[in-house]
Amino acid sequence: MTTPVPDDASLTPPPGCPAHGLGTEGLRRLYGPEAEADPAGLYEKLRAEHGEVAPVLLHGDLPAWLILGHSANLTAMRTPSRFSRDSRRWTAFQEDRVTPDSPLMPVIAWQPLCVFADGEEHKRLRGAVTDSLNRFDRRGIRRYVTRFTDQLIQDFGPAGRAELVAQFAEHLPMLVMTQVVGMPEEYGPRLVEAARDLMKGTETAIASNEYVVATLRRMMERKRVAPGADLVSWLMQHDAGLTDDEVLEHLRVVLLAANETTVNLIADTLKLVLTDRRFRAHLSGGHMTLPDALDQVLWDSAPMSLVAGRWATGDTELGGQQIKAGDMLLLGLAAGNVDPAVRPDLSTPLYGNRSHLAFGGGPHECPGQDIGRAIAETGIDILLTRLPDIQLAVPEEELTWTSAWLSRHLTGLPVSFTPRARGEGEAGAPGAVPSTAQAGPAATVPAQAGPSQAAPSAAPAQAVTIPRQRRGWWSTLTGRFRR
Repeated sequence: MTTPVPDDASLTPPPGCPAHGLGTEGLRRLYGPEAEADPAGLYEKLRAEHGEVAPVLLHGDLPAWLILGHSANLTAMRTPSRFSRDSRRWTAFQEDRVTPDSPLMPVIAWQPLCVFADGEEHKRLRGAVTDSLNRFDRRGIRRYVTRFTDQLIQDFGPAGRAELVAQFAEHLPMLVMTQVVGMPEEYGPRLVEAARDLMKGTETAIASNEYVVATLRRMMERKRVAPGADLVSWLMQHDAGLTDDEVLEHLRVVLLAANETTVNLIADTLKLVLTDRRFRAHLSGGHMTLPDALDQVLWDSAPMSLVAGRWATGDTELGGQQIKAGDMLLLGLAAGNVDPAVRPDLSTPLYGNRSHLAFGGGPHECPGQDIGRAIAETGIDILLTRLPDIQLAVPEEELTWTSAWLSRHLTGLPVSFTPRARGEGEAGAPGAVPSTAQAGPAATVPAQAGPSQAAPSAAPAQAVTIPRQRRGWWSTLTGRFRR
């Protein structure tokens, strides 16, 4: 993940970029206390001060433009001739102002994948991803979700209490994605930790990214010898002729994007069900379907607050702002979804309205949104069916969120319900989906430090053998909460 830099690069911001005129001291930061405490409030301050497009600062006080308007976001998404996805165009890269250890690097450093490509190259790479994802039977995805949801409920059901973010939402998507990608389930725990750390842009984000990459490389090596009906194998076999690096980077972006967005979608939907009586009554009474409910959440709480980014191919204008060639633009999905121009009254329901920005738009619209929705819909439906009297165990005002520059994450959702005996209505019970939780053949997993205690990437990886009879990792994780 390196970006070529000209030898004669200047360290002076180009004329007309956000760093000129206003000066960095006059710009609001998308990181730090203000942004993390109330990102929605920050977006509204920026909208009031600058309109549809606002100058902001990223980590390292690097200037960028944040798109706040719904229409302006769609313009940037749908016109790649003006707003490219190739991050190598960024002036900050050209001038060597982005340090190698910047928390921005895992997200915006150019990589050989469709997310950073335009035109014919984008069609080639995107086609391989779309074709491979479309090979999955949606009913098969739902069977995975059913099995893993049952397993998670089995662990916390007997207690009559649970914390649905830590014990449910943060684990279900990655459990399902390990099956989609073709990984052993034992890879799940560290991937969950690394994915969350990477998306937060913490000081260990680089080490977390290296762990994800190393894990995927091992999977590719295994699938080259023994291919299967999974995303790794299908991308490697696709007629587009993807290189190993291209396969690797597409696996990484699918895995991380699917996990982060679906975790937030599940958590925010369950929070709405548990705190809004009318919403829950409409849902349980059949006046609103779960897919409709998800769309309301996608309007009000976009799983990704913003997406980085687009880069101006030449001098242009957007939202009344003069954008210079090489400037970075951030897609403000959350801000665009509450744009007064399209939502003058935020209390008006938008059930079933899918013109939100949550999955992007244009040629780079999220290719895995159907899988993400299937995971969320099925998991939430089964949870509410298994635990019909589930209710919030703390006052709503005690719920808290953590925010990073890319997303906002509900930290906890404590609930209570009637205790359930193990296996009651779940896998193994009459009519339930048979459980396949027993571990398969022994797998080799690196004993590498997790993201919170990352080891230097140059250190030789040690390996440990997972015994054939090792219990599922969700049981190990949720067991911590019963101690």
